[in-house]
Amino acid sequence: MNSTFDIDCRRCARLAVFLDAVHLKEPGYFCRPVPAFGDPQARLLIVGLAPGMHGANRTGRPFTGDHAGILLYATLHKFGFASGPISTAADDGLKLLDARITNAVKCLPPENKPLPMEIKACNDFLRVELERSPKVRVILALGTVAHAATLRACGLGPAAHRFAHAAEHPLSADRVLLDSYHCSRYNTQTRRLTTPMFESVFGRASELVRR
Repeated sequence: MNSTFDIDCRRCARLAVFLDAVHLKEPGYFCRPVPAFGDPQARLLIVGLAPGMHGANRTGRPFTGDHAGILLYATLHKFGFASGPISTAADDGLKLLDARITNAVKCLPPENKPLPMEIKACNDFLRVELERSPKVRVILALGTVAHAATLRACGLGPAAHRFAHAAEHPLSADRVLLDSYHCSRYNTQTRRLTTPMFESVFGRASELVRR
């Protein structure tokens, strides 16, 4: 099985059928596996959960066009990782600087909830992406699914690396996994994740990347 990212991947039958159905309803939407976005030589890699229905699934760029991207891109810009604070479309000219964004699951899942088998099936893409990104020093996992997917892609078990907001997990001599609550609408509106909390994690990521 080819483990290099494939924009035409249909290895998960449930997701493929769901994308087909969404595309029939919204023919202008991207409705395919969403590729990573950003600097291929980046030292910071951000791992999210999966494309949102009217965000990345519509635009073809991670965290673009939905609520979750508002805080993420504004924070990236504040810490010098993005050329601007807003991401609106895949062709809006925005550039990431020393940063890249990807997802644990590349396709839109029904109700934003991928099945464990789908997360596992997609993990090869993340594993290969990490193997081909020797300059990545910090992996910022947004949420527990991204955290677990990153550990799996690195061949590590979860027992010794428990998810917690702002937790740091050394993966090797020169690579660290950093955790954050996901910047979803639910988390920000309930204030489980506040802007200062998110910025604090990015401040630490910036220190680790640039030290």
